[in-house]
Amino acid sequence: MAETDPAPQATHKPRLRWIVLIGAGVFGVILIAGTIARIHGRHRLHAENVAALVPSVTVVHPGGQAVDTLVLPGILQAWYSAPVYARTNGYLRQWYVDIGQKVQAGQLLAQIDTPDVDLQLAAARAALGTRTAQRDLARITSRRWDRLNAQNAVSQQETDERRGNLAASEATRHEAAADVERLETLSAFKLILAPFAGVVTSRATDIGALIVAGTATTQPLFTVSDVTRLRLYVRVPQAYAARMQDGFAARFTVPDYPNRQFESRLIHSADAVDSQSGTMLVQLVYDNAQNLLKPGAYAQIAFTFHGPVPQAPPPVRIPASALLFRRDGTTVALVDEHDHVVIQPVSIMVDFGTELEVTGLDAQSRVINNPPDDIAQGDPVKPREDGHGS
Repeated sequence: MAETDPAPQATHKPRLRWIVLIGAGVFGVILIAGTIARIHGRHRLHAENVAALVPSVTVVHPGGQAVDTLVLPGILQAWYSAPVYARTNGYLRQWYVDIGQKVQAGQLLAQIDTPDVDLQLAAARAALGTRTAQRDLARITSRRWDRLNAQNAVSQQETDERRGNLAASEATRHEAAADVERLETLSAFKLILAPFAGVVTSRATDIGALIVAGTATTQPLFTVSDVTRLRLYVRVPQAYAARMQDGFAARFTVPDYPNRQFESRLIHSADAVDSQSGTMLVQLVYDNAQNLLKPGAYAQIAFTFHGPVPQAPPPVRIPASALLFRRDGTTVALVDEHDHVVIQPVSIMVDFGTELEVTGLDAQSRVINNPPDDIAQGDPVKPREDGHGS
């Protein structure tokens, strides 16, 4: 039996070893590459998750310094306006003026029939005549007893009694006279007179109407208004209160004349700010000699200012949707140079509806519009610019 050659076996062993080593190396490379790819993917996913947690916000820039014209609503009122009431009971006999008619001071507006008062006045005058006769008789009697007392014909007691009767008669006569004067004054109220020159703006009675005076439900018979001048009342925000000086000129418009402006001037201010609305009531006057405007009408008043408010930062305009209402007050959320949130307090000067005029910001501030409710100081954000402002 022949012997096996050991040379081929020795040659196969190194080759097998190299194959195993190469396979192990390739497997290791594949394992390392897979591990690196998984670690890289994990880091990238983490970075994406972190980036996704940073909210995107819309950033607007305030509209620079606000315009120097403040437009506010107001109401026109008559310079004088007096409701005319009846001061006596009766029935309306006749009225002589109607709404829209001009009247002079003391002009007769209406006349009232007062049968009850007339009868009371007649009775009072009769009572006064009786008291006058009694007083005259007491006076004659007192003088007669004074002469008899001087002759010692009567006693002093009887004389004093006659003097007392005269004093009592005089007092009752004065009482009756006062009652007559009261009823005469009451009877004079049957004539309804205009308190001043003006225009009749209301009439709430007619012929034959029952007139009851002095009750809580009594309605005025007429209203007379002096419309030669009109008062214009406006509530001005506190931020502009320092500018409201007597004589300040302002223009206004009314719906009756939409393309026409009217001149007025400020004559008085309340010098007090309403704690609920944060405004101050001011009064302007308009010369209505041409009788163009009517009391009770609404107006839009434009106050034009020159220069900024003394010792006050310039106001800017921002969207009303940028406001945050927190415990600390009214604030807005800003974005700093590192794209982090800064909570900034502001003061509202004027509310224009969709826009607000505020202080505490400048034209370079980056204000977050529609900020999330849970936004907080120092939160990272991704700002997106918006075209609001100038």
